[in-house]
Amino acid sequence: MGIGSSALLVSAGVASGLAGSIAGLASLFSYPALLAAGLPPVAANVTNTVALFSNTVGTAAGSRTELRGQRARLLRLAAVAALGGAVGAALLLGTPSSAFEAVVPWLIALGSVLILVRDPLRRLVASRPRRDTAAGPGHTARLTLPMACAVLLVGLYGGYFGAASGVLMLAVLSLSASAGEPLPVTNAVKNIATGAANVTAAVAYVLVAPVHWGAAVALGLGAFAGSWVGPLIVRRLPETPLRIAIALAGLGLAVSLWHQGT
Repeated sequence: MGIGSSALLVSAGVASGLAGSIAGLASLFSYPALLAAGLPPVAANVTNTVALFSNTVGTAAGSRTELRGQRARLLRLAAVAALGGAVGAALLLGTPSSAFEAVVPWLIALGSVLILVRDPLRRLVASRPRRDTAAGPGHTARLTLPMACAVLLVGLYGGYFGAASGVLMLAVLSLSASAGEPLPVTNAVKNIATGAANVTAAVAYVLVAPVHWGAAVALGLGAFAGSWVGPLIVRRLPETPLRIAIALAGLGLAVSLWHQGT
């Protein structure tokens, strides 16, 4: 790999780290950059997954303030997401990808719309009578069966393809989080949950898939730097415009992927 390709991947990694930690759209920059560097699609996909492990490390380091007191919640979410990531990696390595990739734009669009309508949906859920009236104030953080299934499916998607899996995970966590939880906290939890799925898939790819290590290192270095800075930006931006920007970016990516597949 030449100097030009390495520089392209480092720059794309920085952009991916920022986009991933802020909006859950890391692959919007990293995957096309790997294709532009000359990697075939499957190699680009698995190399991207391995490289973005550094994204998880960077966001965890940059989000220590938001993650305080979230340990039990993170362990539950990470375990379910990691299981999904393992299943997704197995699907990628063992089945044709055409059918699943056809659904990808619609999944991304759904997640983006859910982020846009998060507040009305939260109010609707809050207005419904609850059977568990004895639950304590922290009951909304419990991992219910519907939420576990949603996290598992997003983790599966993240291990299989991954583009905008953070948008989908943020949508799931935004709907299930307590009404008073700030977006930076939900976003930080999202980064760890999607990172768990990514790490599980990355381990599988390292063992049996065609990872391009030069590209993975260059992309990973940039992603670590960008993901470390990303949470600092989220901390200082107003919530509503940021949430709308994330959703619109997700819809833009969905349209772009849909056009590529037609």
